[in-house]
Amino acid sequence: MSKELKKRLYTSVILFFLLMMMYFYSYVLIIGVILISIITWIEFYALVSKIFVKNKIKDKLLRFIYKTLSLLYLFILTFIILYVEAIRPDLKIIIIYSLLVSILSDLGGLIFGKIFKGPKLIKISPKKTISGSIGAFASSILLIPFFSVFLENYGFTLLIVITLLLSLTSQSGDLFISFVKRKAKVKNTSDLLPGHGGFLDRIDGIIFAIPVGFLLFKIFN
Repeated sequence: MSKELKKRLYTSVILFFLLMMMYFYSYVLIIGVILISIITWIEFYALVSKIFVKNKIKDKLLRFIYKTLSLLYLFILTFIILYVEAIRPDLKIIIIYSLLVSILSDLGGLIFGKIFKGPKLIKISPKKTISGSIGAFASSILLIPFFSVFLENYGFTLLIVITLLLSLTSQSGDLFISFVKRKAKVKNTSDLLPGHGGFLDRIDGIIFAIPVGFLLFKIFN
C-alpha cells in the first residue's frame, strides 16, 4: 500500500468518526458545521484570489462578488443544518439522505470510472468519464430500498426522480469546484486533509446536494 493511500485511508477513518460524532452529539454538530463552513469559505476564496490576481477594478469587484455570494451561500447552508438540528429534528432524515446520495454518487463515479473508463465526460475535469457519471446515478439509486420506510410519504417513482436530481446536483457541484480549481491552476483547495486535499475537495458535491435535497423534499411533500 502506497504512502499516499495510507494517508487517505487514515484521514477517511477520522472523517467518518467525526461524522458519527456530529450525528449523535448536537454540540459536536454545531461546532463542526460552523468550523467546516468557515474553512470551506476560506479555501474557496483562496481559489478566487488566485484567479483574479490583478489589482484592477474589475478583478477587485469580481473578488468581492464571489466572496459575498459564497459567504451568503454557506451561511444559508449552515442555517438550514442548524435549524433542522435545533428546531425540526424530524427533517434530519432529508439531510442524511442528501448527504448519502452525494457520498454514493462520488464513490460510484470513482469505482465505475476506474473499471469501465471510456470517453471523458467534460474537459474541465479530465478524470471524469461518462461511465463514472452513469455509475454515480446507479449507485445513488441503491439507497432507495433502505430509506423508503423513512420517506414513506414519497412514492417509489418520486424517490427515484429526487435521488437522480440530487446525484446530478452533487456531480455538478463537483464539476463546478473542479472548474474553479482548474482556473486557479491548483490540484487541491488546500492540504488540511492528508491524502484528500482540503475540506472543499471532500464536500464539493455535498454543499450543493443538501440545500437542493431540502428544497426538493419540501416541494414534493
